[in-house]
Amino acid sequence: MAVWDDVVGQDRVTAQLAAAARDADALVTAEHAGERPRPGEQPEPQTSADRSGASQMTHAWLFTGPPGSGRSTAARAFAAALQCVSPDRALGGAPGCGFCDGCHTSLVGTHADVEIVRTDLLSIGVKETRDLVRRSSLSPAGGRWQVIVLEDADRLTEGAGNVLLKAVEEPAPRTVWLLCAPSVEDVLPTIRSRCRHLSLRTPPVAAVADVLVRRDGIEPEAAARAARATQGHIGRARRLATDERARARRAAVLKLPLRTDDIGGCLKAAQELIDAAGEDAKQVAEDVDTKETEELRAALGAAAGTGGRLPRGTAGAMKELQDKQKRRSTRTQRDSLDLALVDLTGFYRDVLALQMGASVPLANDEVRDSIHRIATSSTPERTLRRIEAVIACREALDRNVAPLLAVEAMAVALRAG
Repeated sequence: MAVWDDVVGQDRVTAQLAAAARDADALVTAEHAGERPRPGEQPEPQTSADRSGASQMTHAWLFTGPPGSGRSTAARAFAAALQCVSPDRALGGAPGCGFCDGCHTSLVGTHADVEIVRTDLLSIGVKETRDLVRRSSLSPAGGRWQVIVLEDADRLTEGAGNVLLKAVEEPAPRTVWLLCAPSVEDVLPTIRSRCRHLSLRTPPVAAVADVLVRRDGIEPEAAARAARATQGHIGRARRLATDERARARRAAVLKLPLRTDDIGGCLKAAQELIDAAGEDAKQVAEDVDTKETEELRAALGAAAGTGGRLPRGTAGAMKELQDKQKRRSTRTQRDSLDLALVDLTGFYRDVLALQMGASVPLANDEVRDSIHRIATSSTPERTLRRIEAVIACREALDRNVAPLLAVEAMAVALRAG
């Protein structure tokens, strides 16, 4: 199975990346053989340079696309292709076999020369970025490429972006930066102007269902239902198909439009959404925070047990960890809320489709009766205003408005229509 098989519905993007991987492999092969081509010139015969002779490979890439389009999956696949050591390459085979040690370790995240950076916090700061820049200046241990995959480039603070700029502008000879963000506007103009841009699209529902069946062994009917419900979002579709709690939470969200007949119902529904998001954050804390805390205490030499005294001078390290865990909890709550709001937007999209007589399949066919009830009791204008209210709530959360206030205001707006 080639590394590109999991990049769903992105044929144009995978073709460009495969061409770049071929040129990158030709460059490494030539240098290992003692041939050092001049800048802009590619060695023969193994190259996929365009008609002008320019290489398809470059040192910095920017992957953009809507959530669920597979930005990070494409970046990881490209990283694996750059590290491919399959012997078939010498016979004309394309890099990215998916089976060799270079491909396998890159995809699972254990390759010494592939650094995959993601954050469960609200932002990526200057300190973390400086560490990345230092890493990028090192020569690759395996002799091929030093690859930095930054999955959340949109979360770089302005200071962190300025630190990264110099490294992207003047990279080490064998360093490749792969940045992922929802859109080009989410990345500093000075950084994106130095990257080759690849735009991914939302994968077709059928393609997402197919990969769930093929790769995750999910029953075809359940895979199709999950892919349709998430409208092509690969990660959410997989979670919905495999996690009973996710299905139950989504079902509760889809009942909200029927609970806004009075102000009391609006406020109660809003509080339940907030409570559900808080429960998600609490679950993450139970799974991760306790383990992190115990590991740090052991590293600092604290006495066994949670009540053991910390050595003198180590309280600052523990406080830093607690602050990190608090920020992670905040992001988990926001992500959970945002997911609920996306499901709510999908509900009203289906309502609008019925009202306008559009010949499109409903994303939430399992609640068709509720959708029909709302559609017949309101107008398309009111439905559009309700969608705008949900979008306004998401924007308010991005601006750090208190979650409960933002969701209550949305629920009241849904009632007014």
